[in-house]
Amino acid sequence: MIVGVPREIKTAEHRVALVPAGVESLVGDGHSVLVEQGAGIGSGFADEAYRAAGATLVPKPADVWAKAEMVVKVKEPIEPEWPCMRKGQVVFTYFHFAASEPLTRAVIKSGIIAIAYETVQLPSGDLPLLTPMSEVAGRMAVQEGAKYLEKVYGGSGILLGGVPGVLPAEVLIIGGGVVGANAAKMAAGLGARVTLLDLSLDRLRYLADVLPSNVDLLYSNRYNLLEQL
Repeated sequence: MIVGVPREIKTAEHRVALVPAGVESLVGDGHSVLVEQGAGIGSGFADEAYRAAGATLVPKPADVWAKAEMVVKVKEPIEPEWPCMRKGQVVFTYFHFAASEPLTRAVIKSGIIAIAYETVQLPSGDLPLLTPMSEVAGRMAVQEGAKYLEKVYGGSGILLGGVPGVLPAEVLIIGGGVVGANAAKMAAGLGARVTLLDLSLDRLRYLADVLPSNVDLLYSNRYNLLEQL
């Protein structure tokens, strides 16, 4: 199969769908990989790394879309890419169709085989391509929250971990799923006093075994939530 990797063109999207290690694996299995020049720069991967892994570098996105039997992306195709999609071509990416009727109609009209990362599910019910994004979201939430507590960003000037003589910040997390658990790890690691609420006692028991001691776990109900706010 010919696998194509175009550069992401959605605003503020710097990721790339396939890293050089992935190229090497695909080429080793007998596939050909086309990578648009500069596709990996935003993620720190130079063109030469892709070439060394066995990819063929092409200068334009149209070259990728025209030749690839499967196109792998990070984000959904945006309007300038819609005319490039062709019937029978596999496009593997995050689609999030519910958020865009025009995208949904464009995909139907094109006749591509659309495989959405967010719908890939293991027999266990886990979503292996959504989980990493949730892990990132949970950790980034605390990082961004800490930044906006700074006075320069209009915050109250509270340091999450405090300093000797000053209490650390209090962080409340509602929900102990992948996002919440990773947010709790991050906030606790920075020294904050963390409280996490969840509706599942089984989940709370699990989190009690894996989270540090400065995370308090509470059953989520209206009373406990109001007490913590």
